[in-house]
Amino acid sequence: MTQAATVTVPPHALPASHADMANAIRALSMDAVQAANSGHPGMPMGMADVATVLFTRFLKVDPARPSWPNRDRFILSAGHGSMLLYSLLHLTGYKDMTLEELKNFRQIGSRTAGHPEFGHADGIETTTGPLGQGIANAVGFALAERLLNARFGDAVVDHFTYVIAGDGCLMEGISHEAISLAGHLKLNKLIVLFDDNGISIDGPTSLSVSDDQLARFKASGWNTAAVDGHDAEAVAAAIAAAQKNDKPTMIACKTVIGFGAPKKAGTSGVHGSPLGPDEIKGAREKLGWPYAPFEIPAPILNAWRQAGSNGAAFSAAWDKAFATLPAADRAEFERRMTGDLPAEYDATIKAYIAKLVADKPKWATRKSSQMALEAINPVLPEAIGGSADLTGSNNTKTAGLDPVKPGDFKGRYIYYGVREHGMAAAMNGLALHGGVIPYGGTFLVFSDYCRNSIRLSALMGQRVIYVMTHDSIGLGEDGPTHQPVEHTASLRAIPNLLVLRPADAVETAEAWDIALRSKDRPALLCLTRQDLAAVRVTETAENLSAKGGYELRAAEGTAKVTLLATGSEISIAMAARDLLQQQGIGTRVVSLPCFELFDEQPEAYRKAVLGPGTVRIAIEAGVRQGWDAYIGDNGAFIGMKGFGASGPFEKLYQHFGITPEAVVAAAKARL
Repeated sequence: MTQAATVTVPPHALPASHADMANAIRALSMDAVQAANSGHPGMPMGMADVATVLFTRFLKVDPARPSWPNRDRFILSAGHGSMLLYSLLHLTGYKDMTLEELKNFRQIGSRTAGHPEFGHADGIETTTGPLGQGIANAVGFALAERLLNARFGDAVVDHFTYVIAGDGCLMEGISHEAISLAGHLKLNKLIVLFDDNGISIDGPTSLSVSDDQLARFKASGWNTAAVDGHDAEAVAAAIAAAQKNDKPTMIACKTVIGFGAPKKAGTSGVHGSPLGPDEIKGAREKLGWPYAPFEIPAPILNAWRQAGSNGAAFSAAWDKAFATLPAADRAEFERRMTGDLPAEYDATIKAYIAKLVADKPKWATRKSSQMALEAINPVLPEAIGGSADLTGSNNTKTAGLDPVKPGDFKGRYIYYGVREHGMAAAMNGLALHGGVIPYGGTFLVFSDYCRNSIRLSALMGQRVIYVMTHDSIGLGEDGPTHQPVEHTASLRAIPNLLVLRPADAVETAEAWDIALRSKDRPALLCLTRQDLAAVRVTETAENLSAKGGYELRAAEGTAKVTLLATGSEISIAMAARDLLQQQGIGTRVVSLPCFELFDEQPEAYRKAVLGPGTVRIAIEAGVRQGWDAYIGDNGAFIGMKGFGASGPFEKLYQHFGITPEAVVAAAKARL
């Protein structure tokens, strides 16, 4: 079922004028911001005309069925203008966006947070606010649509992704990465409406930027157009043309920020502050809106509700088309959209781990990750891999994963190029769209480049999997610029993010199993460049790493020392244990691949694993931060105190004192 370009009810049939409907957005926005005494009224007032055209003539959504899979996605990248989105959701009839919610804008417990937050209300497709994130997320949304379309066809997946972005979104560096990738891949179902108002917080954008945005987008492979954003017919014509294009489209909509405000319109004064009673009174007079705060006359509200109800016809038609598909295709699509793993996944991962226990491979965990994916990817068709130009180093590509190419979306592997931040944000969009599970790789040190997107993965609770290799000084000769001594600790500080640092091939497979089963939070795998010996050599019925920490090797005799370690430093702990045991000192080794999961275990379990009454020594080739909670007052930390250095990794461990002998000395000094 190919979607038509316009809704079934033409604009002239609506029981209110375009101006009345746009002014309803303006009035609700300025009233809510005034009531909260906080917010950004300027953008909603300036883009009200554009949004009215989009929502009444083009956007195919069904407020009565907000999760309809083939709905168009609308992304408010300029998230500070959140009242634009909240007003639209209320006016078009989303049940959980009541007038009371608008009146409680920016208040604790309301659905109307200062910036749109995914999960707070239906119709909010992603969390925006950090500028540039929305437009970069939208690349992932548009890419997911094309990937699923290639698998299931037009009858099931054929929709647009629309974005409203502002000057700030386009100034942020992530936007360059995002639009470059979108243009390269020819994501023609992506349409960006640029709020070209020439104003930022500091004042006119001419203070800081003189880019020709149309030329910039065109150079990145986009179709472009420029219109008067207050000319409804011009906006409509541009969107209709964009829908027929074979490239993504950016429409620069020239607008007046704070349109209708008699003194503040067109100035930075209307960007991020309430208008004030006098200015609101003047705006009502200038706009011809004589109604009380939050009052929307019935004819205007009915017109909006009618526009919102038009989507029901499209969702119903989709149901009929979907019902004609083979049963197997319907079941597969529904499984992917719910996020459930395939039935054969459990047996596959269990058999693979059993083979690892038997074979005891000595692999770098980046290689272990690739081999786990070699087993998983054939039974997990929704897994979409990629790397930020480090495919051969991250080991993220497996057999059978053909590349996604410009205009050809049958593959499952994305060459993101040197665009770490754009990759991370696009993966958020892929996950939010549904139907795919994205994973992407880079070096752990470059997690800083995509940290804001990683943080938003966690904030939104999305199953996004970050494959971060070269995880310590163990990468060797590339030196301190590439050795991530502080990154693991800093990533552990992000709430709701699972940071997994496995010690061998078995723990790496378990880490992948954890990440894939975690529907409501992202996972980040910290993987080595250097080979590691197998330490999990006995088959277990459960995924031990899923507890975050466990006793890997028991003491011989009474335990006096507990060695806590992760990843590559487990081998150092094992060697230190042998030295201590030779001296008659009972020593245990505990693997802590995931602090977050360990902290969620019952207190009794945590106490038992940490070894009450023993001297605890933590070993990790990173900074100490985060370890004191586990080693206690009489413990010690063997790790990094500053940046690394360039040299062979074996010599670096000696140089920085991360050795079995150093562990033994620290333990004996505390006994």
